Amino acid sequence: MNKNKLTTREENYSDWYLDVIKAADLAETSIVRGCMIIKPYGYSIWENIKDELDKEFKRTGHKNAYFPLFIPLSLLSREADHVKGFAKECAVVTHHRLIESKDGKIIVDPEAELEEPLIVRPTSETIMYESYSKWISSWRDLPIMINQWNNVVRWELRTRPFIRTAEFLWQEGHTAHSTFEEADKEARTMLGVYRDFVEKKLAIPVIAGNKSENEKFAGALTTYTIEAMLQDGKALQAGTSHNLGQNFAKAFDIKFTDKDSEIKYVWQTSWGMSTRVIGALIMSHSDDNGLVLPPNIAPIQVVVIPIWKDNNKDEIVTKANEILKMLKENNELRIEIDDNDYESPGFKFNKWEKKGVPIRIEMGSRDIENSSVTLVRRDTLEKIIVKISDLSSEISNLLVSIQDSLYNNAMKRLTTNTVEVKDYDEFKKTVGTKDDSGHSFVKAFWCEGKSCEEKIKEETKATTRCLPLDSKEMEGKCIHCGEIAKHKWIFAVSY
Repeated sequence: MNKNKLTTREENYSDWYLDVIKAADLAETSIVRGCMIIKPYGYSIWENIKDELDKEFKRTGHKNAYFPLFIPLSLLSREADHVKGFAKECAVVTHHRLIESKDGKIIVDPEAELEEPLIVRPTSETIMYESYSKWISSWRDLPIMINQWNNVVRWELRTRPFIRTAEFLWQEGHTAHSTFEEADKEARTMLGVYRDFVEKKLAIPVIAGNKSENEKFAGALTTYTIEAMLQDGKALQAGTSHNLGQNFAKAFDIKFTDKDSEIKYVWQTSWGMSTRVIGALIMSHSDDNGLVLPPNIAPIQVVVIPIWKDNNKDEIVTKANEILKMLKENNELRIEIDDNDYESPGFKFNKWEKKGVPIRIEMGSRDIENSSVTLVRRDTLEKIIVKISDLSSEISNLLVSIQDSLYNNAMKRLTTNTVEVKDYDEFKKTVGTKDDSGHSFVKAFWCEGKSCEEKIKEETKATTRCLPLDSKEMEGKCIHCGEIAKHKWIFAVSY
């Protein structure tokens, strides 16, 4: 990548995505295959995501806990669908010691084999529900509403930073309830939490709905999802919430004595959102100049860049710090000043532009003479001259405007590129499978048969993304086989 120029989206969308990550200094590839190093600026975005979500989890009655990274193979195997769903992605620990060989190399001690292999956590249902079976005996013990922030390992063959890595960060909520109705309400409530967060904080509109039987979480009764459309028209599953029914309760013998003195199995949910939403954030809003961040989640919302000559540096920097202090006090902003003297103003403009900071304040001697500054909004690169006396209110209004504009632009893209089709030829043309661009979401009747779903995926690379929650039952012909269908589903090529 040229130091000052990124690959454009039109030239190569995949390379552009990697260039944006590198230019913004978000992450880099690790020496460990399939893993990434999240650098401080990238991790600060995750911290903001974590903080906002954690507030909502606690507001809705959940508490944080932590469970082990290692899961005995026998535990993972208890729920048949679950173990099948993750079997090909599991990292397995078989030994517990290293020794020095005769030639001085460090090797695995063949005498230190574990009695039972340990699976490095791909998800925590099994290790947590072993404990739930001990904690729950009465209706008085319910509901259990626990969330944990952790890392998981899924041995992916093809990886892409943030979007799909062998190890990633996430949160996973796990709850237990006395009735199906309570569990389903919980699963839907948490989907709503995810939807509100992604739309209001990340400025990404989503389609909320049910996953198909083939695409739902392994071991779940129902999987609810929010699906985002990225700039290339592909879909990204931004968060899921699962009604697990009683599948895991029966596998782990999680029972309780109800108020009617009957012994019953609990009803459970699990739900999660991971660092892949940072990938969604990048590919939803960024442009050929670099990263673009919504103000509500940006680690730095405003950067102040004083511009001086050799004879007036102290005066300009002093005034810039006064403005910094005023804005912090009046607006409670996440704001920084870039007053280093080893980079030129042009270099600084370019640097912060690539980092996606929503507002840049430029100020030099002429600005001070006029009691004004120049604001540059990152989303449009528009320059605005503002009186210092009006700066606090102007900054507040501009941050709201940028947040709304990013959401509205993304919503226009989602609306424009969600196309209803009537036949399979139109389906294949619209969904876009020949190259890495020009994709759309397709809305079409589907018979909900597994064979049709697999054929569509094989022939077009498109998968069923969801049945929108507001869908109404109607009658039509399956887009693929022509048999009677009752619902219109969303299809798309996905990450």
